[in-house]
Amino acid sequence: METVLKVAGYSGQGFSARGEKGRYVLPPAFRKAIAPADTDPRVLCLAKHDRWNCLTGFGLDRTATFDALLDREEDNAVKLGKEFDRELRSIQLWTFSEVPFDASGRFVLPDHLAELCSIDKGICVLGGGQFFTLWSPDQLYAMDPAWDGQKAVCRKLEADAAAKGKGK
Repeated sequence: METVLKVAGYSGQGFSARGEKGRYVLPPAFRKAIAPADTDPRVLCLAKHDRWNCLTGFGLDRTATFDALLDREEDNAVKLGKEFDRELRSIQLWTFSEVPFDASGRFVLPDHLAELCSIDKGICVLGGGQFFTLWSPDQLYAMDPAWDGQKAVCRKLEADAAAKGKGK
């Protein structure tokens, strides 16, 4: 029997150019975090990030934390004297698309999600703990200077992918 350790979070980064069949490739570290064993479902959950113009990605197991996340966000809003629409936030969390991926990490990004975040030629994937983000490079490069480290990583990964593509 295979022993699998549960991943504490998503870390790392990757870049995938859109392939000739319109597919992208999920980096190995992320696909192993979602489906660590061969018997685990290879399902990538994708949703629009609630504040940034990118997608969030996670495995189905993250849904078990949604109620606690809602409680925490509501408590924080109350402490700060801000309004919190629990129903809206719940809908935001639960409105995700389940996208299958193969053993090599290839998946097809649904058109509505690609359009929503202006993803067309490539995706930069950035680890973020309980979820990871998937960015159109142009959208990431438009972020404020607090994102300069992530922009530099994306530029490097994008250049590496382009150089690799020219070598074929």
